Amino acid sequence: MKMAVIGGNGKMGQLIIEEALGRGHEVTTFVRQNGSHESKVRVVNKDLFALSSCDLKEFDAIVNAFGVWKPEDVPLFSKAAQHLSEALSGQEGRLLVIGSAGSLYVDSEKTTRFMDTPDMPDFAVPVATEQAKALDYLYTRDDVRWTYLSPPVDFRPKGAKTSAYKLAGDVLTLSSAGETQISYADAAIAVVDEIENGDYIQQRFSVVAV
Repeated sequence: MKMAVIGGNGKMGQLIIEEALGRGHEVTTFVRQNGSHESKVRVVNKDLFALSSCDLKEFDAIVNAFGVWKPEDVPLFSKAAQHLSEALSGQEGRLLVIGSAGSLYVDSEKTTRFMDTPDMPDFAVPVATEQAKALDYLYTRDDVRWTYLSPPVDFRPKGAKTSAYKLAGDVLTLSSAGETQISYADAAIAVVDEIENGDYIQQRFSVVAV
């Protein structure tokens, strides 16, 4: 399978690339600056917002692992969903977006999102809000084979790779230990599993440690 990873210099992007290569997939990463990558990875220096349908048409799956935290950059999350949707409109290539936990619901009736509760850290609200806008926008696109992944609240960059995770849907789900956490490494496994299996096309899913 031919995969593209946007934001392959970031920790999550690197782990997705590593997982995909380990399974024998052909990987290209689109980055703004050169980074450290295995020789088997094709590296293309091109900004996300400069990517066109021509750039992406060769791929079976495109993973958007783009990430920013500066307040002035946060609106780019929702803009990225729009730009990539336009580029992939009507194409067979899948778009898998790495989102946030903020838009997960905390009740089975799906009336309250985590980001609207007092438990949501103030510093994370802007990112969660824009990531939620990206998800809401994707729900309007029936011409794009998109999937949106929400990690748990405690998303651990340096967490151990256990090679195990639990699938969930739109509602915030806890692990067997009563925690809402997963490592980046285990989330990367879930990303590549979904790319291979295609269980959540035009849907959001979430993952948590077992």
